[in-house]
Amino acid sequence: MSGKPRVVVLDYGSGNLRSAVRAVERAGAEVTLTADRALAQEADGLLVPGVGAFAACLAGLRSVRGQEVIGRRLAGGRPVLGICVGMQILFERGVEHGVETEGCDEWPGVVERLQAPVVPHMGWNTVEVAEGSTLFRGIEEERFYFVHSYGVRHWALETHGRTRPPLVSWAQTGLTEHGGDRFVAAVENGPLSATQFHPEKSGDAGAALLRNWVESLR
Repeated sequence: MSGKPRVVVLDYGSGNLRSAVRAVERAGAEVTLTADRALAQEADGLLVPGVGAFAACLAGLRSVRGQEVIGRRLAGGRPVLGICVGMQILFERGVEHGVETEGCDEWPGVVERLQAPVVPHMGWNTVEVAEGSTLFRGIEEERFYFVHSYGVRHWALETHGRTRPPLVSWAQTGLTEHGGDRFVAAVENGPLSATQFHPEKSGDAGAALLRNWVESLR
């Protein structure tokens, strides 16, 4: 035993898989890239990457029954981290080019086109970090790398004090005289965390965020 947390990067044909694996290894985990459901179920942490279209990602995830793995892990309180479209597919549904696709429905809400003068929203941006965040501990003022045309523009989950509300961090597309569009940049909800930006492309800040997540698996 290495003593390092064991992380599976879910291989369902989407995302910057090799860069995600390398980044999580550098963050201190022992990483396996696989679609094997048993390994994904049993690992200390599961990372779900994703790039491209919502519907294509969902189809890839379903082809390896990844939504079942995510659901089972969360039912057992086992950590999952979604990145970029890997975050978006955790929501109830996505709408692209007028086509609506059912998501994993771990959170209510819709992934829709950003209402901004320039789309895609691409490049480095700051995040309005939720108070008490574990992911952003020590990097609250840093910039992270985004590249997306769609996002969650309204947070819909109401807990009404029955459970601890998720920590939701926000970001905004370019602040110009034409205004910008506010969208969910990250969510921390018990064992389920996700970021709209790419930590594996976000330099030292992204590396620190992944270290924070890997440390939380111990």
